[in-house]
Amino acid sequence: MGKEVYAHMQSLRRAGKKAMAVLVDPQSASAGRVGELVDRCLRHGVDYFFVGGSLVAPDRMRACVRALKRQEEIPVVLFPGSVLQVDEGADALLLLSVISGRNPDLLIGRHVEAAPMLEHAELEIIPTGYLLIDGGGPSSVMYLSNTVPLPRDKAELAAYTALAGQMLGLKLLYLEAGSGSMAPVPEEVIRQVRRKTVLPLIVGGGIRTASQALRIARAGADIVVVGNLLEREPEAVDALAEVLHNYTVSFES
Repeated sequence: MGKEVYAHMQSLRRAGKKAMAVLVDPQSASAGRVGELVDRCLRHGVDYFFVGGSLVAPDRMRACVRALKRQEEIPVVLFPGSVLQVDEGADALLLLSVISGRNPDLLIGRHVEAAPMLEHAELEIIPTGYLLIDGGGPSSVMYLSNTVPLPRDKAELAAYTALAGQMLGLKLLYLEAGSGSMAPVPEEVIRQVRRKTVLPLIVGGGIRTASQALRIARAGADIVVVGNLLEREPEAVDALAEVLHNYTVSFES
């Protein structure tokens, strides 16, 4: 894919098309399950593979990236939970700044640690503002990031946090309720963030049905991420991809 992942995200947004990303956790994904998932994603036109997790051993990361890269149609994008989750076999890396929290390590500290290994890496590096939204209960992201999520009922706070990230020069916004959360990001939060910002908007966490994915897309998400569900039910990718790819809006909306 070369240095084209972000350009592809932008082009989809300009065209009013919705995209689907499948999040693969290398720590829990077996080789057989990854192979089955790849086949389904290729058949149904999934747009991106995101790879990462809260706790991933480097050898599991490497093996997962290589298994996903056996195909060349769907870009493999790192969604790292730590600096150890960097693999040059991928196409791109979301360089995450947790702008919803106040942990300096996740605003700049870890990025400094990663800079020497990323300086000459053959990866497209995409600066990404990450906003953790309350998913209705404790999550591994809360614990490992040592941050408090933004309240579900404070859409304006999320919107202005996202706007600040855009003003700082970040290129992507990622709203997440946390892996395995009880509920996805509220639609009103997504709508408010969409109204205040123009960056491609990714939303994930707690999405369990095609109807939820469609509502999130209608609220303003450009890329909808599904992970845990597909570990249990890989066949669910069929309906999810269909509803997202059949929904198109004008750029102005």
